[in-house]
Amino acid sequence: MEVILLERVGKLGQMGDVVRVKDGYARNFLLPRGKALRANAESKAKYEGMKAELQKQSLERKGEAGKVAAKVDGKTFIVIRQASETGQLFGSVSTRDIATLISTEGNTITRTAVELNAPIKSIGQYKVPLALHPDVEVSVTVIVARSEAEAERIGRGEDVTIRREDAEDAEAEAEAAKARAEALFDAESEEAEDAAAEGETVAAAAEGDADAKPAKAKRKKKSDDA
Repeated sequence: MEVILLERVGKLGQMGDVVRVKDGYARNFLLPRGKALRANAESKAKYEGMKAELQKQSLERKGEAGKVAAKVDGKTFIVIRQASETGQLFGSVSTRDIATLISTEGNTITRTAVELNAPIKSIGQYKVPLALHPDVEVSVTVIVARSEAEAERIGRGEDVTIRREDAEDAEAEAEAAKARAEALFDAESEEAEDAAAEGETVAAAAEGDADAKPAKAKRKKKSDDA
């Protein structure tokens, strides 16, 4: 499909250029977002009538984008998320999350300005480009961590995760230690039971001796009487 660009679009062209793009790209992105018009006689006439206004609006947006860029360019933002020991997030960090985080500090941007190819799914440090305007592009650093302290460590370049193999080994060792502790407890319980049983046997024997002594004494007395 041929379209007339209403603003500069990276890798396509400048405002007013007529370019050919894939139909899906035009219908799903360029046309609904007001970045282009279908290239036909009617649209060309429409563009010529709105060209001056488009240029004025573009300059105004560029000025606003420049102000935001000066505040956020190179800045670091921290996202706290829950994650496993290997660093895999229990969820993800999306373009909307990043846009909201940046906007909470008084810098209004939309999620469409965040150029993230795919959601972030593991802890770490990421450089994220921001397209604030067709002519204004900057980048920020996003650190995804499980705590503020961990974010500081990641910022210093420390590796705060463990390999999956190491995690599996640690888990296996923990299970083995648990099994050893349970076996030791069982052994101690068995020894205690044996000791108790032995004590009962000794007590019974002592009681038997005590009963036997009077009988012996009685027999001895009879012998003496005789």
